[in-house]
Amino acid sequence: MRRFAVLLALALLGTGRAVAQEAPAFHPDGLRPGDYVRVAVWREPDLSGEYQVDPRGYATFPKLGPMPVAAMHPDSIRPRLLAEYAKYLVNPSVEVVPLRRVSVLGAVAKPGLYPVDPTMTLADAVALAGGAAPDGKRDVVELRRGAEVVIADLDVVTPVSRTPLRSGDQLWVPQRSWLSRNPWVLSSVVAAAATITAVVISR
Repeated sequence: MRRFAVLLALALLGTGRAVAQEAPAFHPDGLRPGDYVRVAVWREPDLSGEYQVDPRGYATFPKLGPMPVAAMHPDSIRPRLLAEYAKYLVNPSVEVVPLRRVSVLGAVAKPGLYPVDPTMTLADAVALAGGAAPDGKRDVVELRRGAEVVIADLDVVTPVSRTPLRSGDQLWVPQRSWLSRNPWVLSSVVAAAATITAVVISR
């Protein structure tokens, strides 16, 4: 009985190693767990949709099952899907867009969860939420991940793929200071001070 238990334990350990070896290594420029793959197969709505990358780096596609996408460069996903769907369809046409799901919150017109194409910029991502509200800052944004907060410029050049932004992160547009939202107060104070100064000098 004891020998059987030892053999069973060794078998389970061997299975664990096999599973670990199957998990793909993440490509530095590729999709990460939590990201999505948007697939559009022409004239095949049942095969089209958005599919999430699981913690092991796999996405499950209709008819194809789980496929390791985090181990692939994003440019390699479409040819792979095209080749696989060609086994079921005649001359398939496939479009693939990698997406990151992020929350755009704070002083924006329409806060919420949005799919962000990695080719977009941070400014484009904020624009998905209707852009900064009248009381929101238009030049900076906070990237929030748990307790971490990184302040970044609302860059209109650098793509999201070259920023630390990941699925599950928050893009937070800060509110402008009360004084910057009420400039008339400062002008009124300056005008009042000038009047008092003039009265004092005239005496």
